[in-house]
Amino acid sequence: MKKILVLFAHPKYEKSKVNTALIEHIRGKQNVTIHDLYEQYHDFHIDVKAEKELLQQHDIIIWHHPFYWYSCPPLLKQWIDMVLEFNWAYGPEGKALEGKICLNAITTGASKAMYCSAGINSFTVRQFLRPFEQTANLCNMTYFPPFAVMGTHRLTDDILEQSKIKYGKAIDLLQSNVTLDDFDQVSFLNDVSQLNTI
Repeated sequence: MKKILVLFAHPKYEKSKVNTALIEHIRGKQNVTIHDLYEQYHDFHIDVKAEKELLQQHDIIIWHHPFYWYSCPPLLKQWIDMVLEFNWAYGPEGKALEGKICLNAITTGASKAMYCSAGINSFTVRQFLRPFEQTANLCNMTYFPPFAVMGTHRLTDDILEQSKIKYGKAIDLLQSNVTLDDFDQVSFLNDVSQLNTI
């Protein structure tokens, strides 16, 4: 079974009903490590050596975060800047993450319909996530479609319940022997058929 590292970054976790539900639902799953960056590094002093060791112990890396200003909260960006070093994560000698799977798990206040050329945000979520995808590519990781819970400001309790169950199923699916080919023509991990039998 593949080992999953959830790099969770939310500066206001205690105020996020949706992220609390998602994280608590997968907490305790076998071979899943939830690493709360704001809990660990409230002073922003990242232990790069420890983070590298943690990455090497896992097969799948999930950047789990709210979608802040079309990107991630600042601590996760700092983590990327500091931990993914030249000639370790990328570059001529940078092979430490080669072959690992990487993806984003995000929450957005705006609905899915708002993320398109005709919507207020002008671009799709996948387009906004290109820097993360290219980061994964540069580090020789395989970037999978994101898991996204959208329209969180108007999410009903029923939809939230379904979303957290889907997240758990997505974790289970990732731990099986899936490849990028299994997600052909899928924009979001949520859209995979195995996740929609609730």
